Amino acid sequence: MLHDLGIIMLVAGAISLLCKWLKQPVVLGYIVAGLLAGPYVCGSSWVNVESAETWGQVGVIFLLFSLGLEFSFKKLLQMGSTAFIGCITIVVGMMSCGFLLGRLMGWNEMNSLFLGGMLCMSSTTIVFKALDDLGLRQQKFAGICFGILVVEDLFAVVLMVLLASIAVKQQFDGGEMLWQVTKLAAYLLFWFVSGITLIPTLLKRCRRYLNDETMTIVALGLCLGMVLLAQRAGFSEALGAFVMGSILAETVECERIEHLMSPIKNLFGAIFFVSVGMMISPATLAEYWLPITLITLLVIVGQIVFASLGIVLSGQPLKVAMQSAFALTQVGEFAFIIAQFGESIGVIERFLYPVVVAVSVITTFLTPYTLRLAEPAHAWVEKHMPQTVAGWLQRLSQGRSTVTQQSLMKSILRKVGLSVLIYMTVIIFINMFYFQFASGWVMEMINALLPVELAWVGRLVALLLLLLVQSPFIYKMVTKHLNAPETHRLWHDGSYRRASLVALFVVRLLLGVAVIIFCIGQLFNLTMGVLIALAILSVVAMLMSKKIHRQSSFIERRFMDNLSARQREKDKNRAVRKELEDALLSYDLHLADFELVAESIYCGRRLMDLDLRRTCGVNIVRIVRGGLNVNIPGGHERLYPHDRIVVAGSDQQIARFQQLLDQAAQQGAELIVSQELNDRRTPVSLEQLVVTADMPFCGKSLAESRIRETAQCAVLGIERDGVTQMNPASTELLQEGDTLILAGESDQIQKLV
Repeated sequence: MLHDLGIIMLVAGAISLLCKWLKQPVVLGYIVAGLLAGPYVCGSSWVNVESAETWGQVGVIFLLFSLGLEFSFKKLLQMGSTAFIGCITIVVGMMSCGFLLGRLMGWNEMNSLFLGGMLCMSSTTIVFKALDDLGLRQQKFAGICFGILVVEDLFAVVLMVLLASIAVKQQFDGGEMLWQVTKLAAYLLFWFVSGITLIPTLLKRCRRYLNDETMTIVALGLCLGMVLLAQRAGFSEALGAFVMGSILAETVECERIEHLMSPIKNLFGAIFFVSVGMMISPATLAEYWLPITLITLLVIVGQIVFASLGIVLSGQPLKVAMQSAFALTQVGEFAFIIAQFGESIGVIERFLYPVVVAVSVITTFLTPYTLRLAEPAHAWVEKHMPQTVAGWLQRLSQGRSTVTQQSLMKSILRKVGLSVLIYMTVIIFINMFYFQFASGWVMEMINALLPVELAWVGRLVALLLLLLVQSPFIYKMVTKHLNAPETHRLWHDGSYRRASLVALFVVRLLLGVAVIIFCIGQLFNLTMGVLIALAILSVVAMLMSKKIHRQSSFIERRFMDNLSARQREKDKNRAVRKELEDALLSYDLHLADFELVAESIYCGRRLMDLDLRRTCGVNIVRIVRGGLNVNIPGGHERLYPHDRIVVAGSDQQIARFQQLLDQAAQQGAELIVSQELNDRRTPVSLEQLVVTADMPFCGKSLAESRIRETAQCAVLGIERDGVTQMNPASTELLQEGDTLILAGESDQIQKLV
């Protein structure tokens, strides 16, 4: 395997340098490297394909772990409707069109279904890279693109589970699909809640021991541990890596972990994409050139149409929708993973993998060009659009800012439903784990100390231990939001409202009773009446216990503190308040911040001299300088290296400002290079100079001689009567016959003679 890894990395390194020189995404270089090193070009004797696939599977794990670090369930809930509506429209449209195109080309149902799944997700890596290269990361539509990509990443994980279920049964089963989705959602919820409760606390308490080395090992250990848990639960290893990444994304250590994981992600990501390229057969590409062409056209046209439609339906302006859509016109990395998965379980034919990879390469190559076409395409559409359609789009966009007031009852039902779902999921998993792994061990340990006729004691201890563990969660499930302001308002709003609140509390109480009935029934064979009576007494005892109340509040508070810790840290370093950013959106303005590089010629200059308001139209809202914030800086304020400049403006104005910053940085870098060249031509040397009587500084002290100012050199030592005095004092008198040891430029030292 070492031989295979060496060949893979050598070829990948050479081709990636070529791609950088050609200004193409490095992912393309990895795929081409795999093609060149693969068995279809160089034969099977050069690189073992099975070994490359093994490395590739490891690469998938670290790729998805890194992707999870950029993902956030919390951000997902805060993104609003645009990302969800846009993603749903794209997924439904592209999956349907992909499936239909596969059937029209004569492919079987399973190949067509997997084709549709591969085409509905864009590439997060390529979109980030293309927007960076074109300087568009700060524009408004970029945030919408990232939101859609985040939702697509989550959907891709769900899609892999669904496709696995369908592939096993070779048919679509609605009930099975619903069960798989429910099972996946329950596992994700439990892993997320337990992970956020435990892992940030663990990292916080061990922070003083977590240098870069130990943090790397701990992060990798957590990642691979979750991989094993996912595998044990019947899910893919990739899902486990993604989930652990998303959990660590909520910790204050996320940026540090991302930085430490970057080399590992780059290494194994390169190996994965090289292994993808090894599966490409040039003969297969030549044979299936027509499907490749048709699928490429479908991806580009379909993504533009469905993404634009979904984003417009969410209430965004047409221009923003089209800019976002033109950025999503490529097949993402998840397509390779899905294709690899389908081929490994033998449900798709071998030709589909290289076909999809070829489509991905072509669409990735075309992404920068489609991005440049977004504004001309919008101008053309706006010019030829009927007035009725334009009016409808304007009303839809304006209607987005209207806030609908939900009733208090709906608000309470939503909050209570979410809390019941979370706590019930945690309780179910506690019971599953306890009865599968712990209950038998507890009973055996207790019964070993007692006679046979007291075997019921072991079961009683096991039951009490289980109730003790899950009592805080049962307490919160029953009582959560009872003291919320909305509840108090409804309670004093009439008898009908009170009846609804009482009914809601009784339903939750019955859920708690049902949980305890299940627990007792697993360990004791009692009549239903006795079970119900014991369960009701247990729930009442839990609700009246102050200790359980404190314990449940402590667990919930820890979860909320851990969940919001990273956001609190960001708010401390936030350039401006989020409320200001949100308020500017209604005026088609947004904020962007830029760091002034040390090489920029803007460093040290006053704002009034730069006249940025006239040249690019932006307003500088704040300058962040270390711990100092300069709000609404005046014209006499100077810019310094590494200042964060926060500006407000439209997309075009901010793009112009970024262009000016880049030009200033380039000019400064060229000036520095020129100075460095001059420094190389006149190096500093060490020379000796004998003091003679006719020299003007003979008989004067070093301070009075002004040797440093005259010749721009330093007096390192004085040799007198065979004795050398290094670093002499400034009061030392220079005498005839002294030998000065000087450091400076030779031509400058000659001025002293």
